[in-house]
This record gives sequence, C-alpha cells and structure tokens, in this order.
Amino acid sequence: MNLKTGAITFEEREAAAYDEQAVLENKQKKAAAAAEKPVFHGCPGSAMRQFDRQQAAPAAAPAAAQPSQLAQWPCQIKLVPVNAPYFDGAKLLIAADCTAYAYANIHQEFMRGHVTLIGCPKLDAVDYSEKLTEIIRNNDIKSVTVLRMEVPCCGGLEHAAVTSRRSCDSAPPAAILGSGRYNLIFSPVPASLFTS
Repeated sequence: MNLKTGAITFEEREAAAYDEQAVLENKQKKAAAAAEKPVFHGCPGSAMRQFDRQQAAPAAAPAAAQPSQLAQWPCQIKLVPVNAPYFDGAKLLIAADCTAYAYANIHQEFMRGHVTLIGCPKLDAVDYSEKLTEIIRNNDIKSVTVLRMEVPCCGGLEHAAVTSRRSCDSAPPAAILGSGRYNLIFSPVPASLFTS
C-alpha cells in the first residue's frame, strides 16, 4: 500500500472572535429576504409570475363580443375520436392549453377555419404522438399548425406533432408557432423540422 504524505496541511492564522449576536442578525436578515421573495425549485413553467398589465381605459361604446371560433367538440386531444367526421379536409390547430389564456385573440387569429385540439403534456402526463398519428393517417388533414408556449413542458406537444407527422406516409404541410414564455410572440419554425 502506497500512501502519500503531505496531502493535508494545516494553516494557522488570526481571525476575528466569534460574535453570536452578529450571526443571529445576519440569519434574520437572510430569512426576511427569503420571505419577501420565495425561492422556486422546479419546472420554469410552474414558477409564479405576476404581470403588470396596464388597464386600458374603457371604450366609449363597448365592442361587440367576438363569437367563439371553436369548430367542434370535444377539443381535448385525449377525448377526440380519431375518426371524427370534422377531421375530413380539416386544417388542424394543435394548441397548448395555456395559449388561449396567454393570447386574447386566439379565436380570430388561429382557431378560425381550423379544427382545434388542445392539450398539456405536463398535466395530462401522456405522449400524444400515437393519437395524433392516427388522426393524421386516417383523415384528409390539409395542414397542421402547432401553437405552444416557450416553457419546456410545451416541448412535448411539439415533439408529438413532429413525431406523428413523420410517422405518416403522406403528411400535410405543417408549422410550429412558438411563443414567448408568458406573452405570445410568434415566430414560425421552418417546415424542414418536420421532414425526416
């Protein structure tokens, strides 16, 4: 057995005397700072946020209510039948649950003229790939658009759409519209992402 010597050394030096009162005061300051701003550990999509939205002054005459553009029921990916008649010739919008709340004009800008499917891979704890593959494979889908948030959990929705499209022999044109984490800022993703 070959033991090296000198691996540990001791150094003596002058240090200030232990001040218990200063230590207790410092601990109280740190505890007060932590209470003001709770520390978050976990998925960024679950982190608390509060938005400081400026409230617009009410219009002189209220605008007419916008009608819903939801074209079918059910709309949850988990609940739709794969052979529903509304899929035939449809433009498909696959949207993360949160997008409808993050973007007020989703009905007019994205849902109009589309069959809308919604889901959340984090809350549903499921891979939607098989279901979406069956929908695309067994119906005449004209296009697929994925609307997602920037948070990591939405990556599962995008992955399911890409996987299902790649699994089909003849797949419709597709686009993924990514969004800002909490505000939708759209930027189309190249269709090459969908090709094998």
